Amino acid sequence: MDHVTQTNLVSSSDVNGTEVFGRDGSHIGTIDHLMIDKQSGKVAYAVMGFGGFLGIGEDHRPVPWSKLHYDLSKNGFVTDITEQDVKGAPERQENWHADRDWEQRTHDHYRAQNYWL
Repeated sequence: MDHVTQTNLVSSSDVNGTEVFGRDGSHIGTIDHLMIDKQSGKVAYAVMGFGGFLGIGEDHRPVPWSKLHYDLSKNGFVTDITEQDVKGAPERQENWHADRDWEQRTHDHYRAQNYWL
C-alpha cells in the first residue's frame, strides 16, 4: 500500500506486508495474509506476524479484521489490540479456521464484531 489512490478498493496482494500500529504509534506487526469468508466474501481475519527479527522467530496469529482501521497518515493499519491481547487470545488448533467455537471465543476476547452476522 505504498501509494495513495482515489479509490476505496485495494488488492489483497497490496495488503500483505502492511504495517500495523498501536493507537500510541508503536509498531505491532505486519499483515501476512487475509482470510476471507467464502459465503459472504467478507474479510474475516488478518493473519499477522508478531515479534521475531527480520522474519525469523515471527509468530503468526489471526486477528479479527474489524479490529484494524487503515490510517492514510501512517500508510498502515491502526488497532487498539495490544501485545497482551494477542498473547491472551484463545489458543488455536490446526483447523482454527473451521472451528466456529474458537472463532466466537476469539471475537469475544478481542471485543470484535462477528463477521458472520
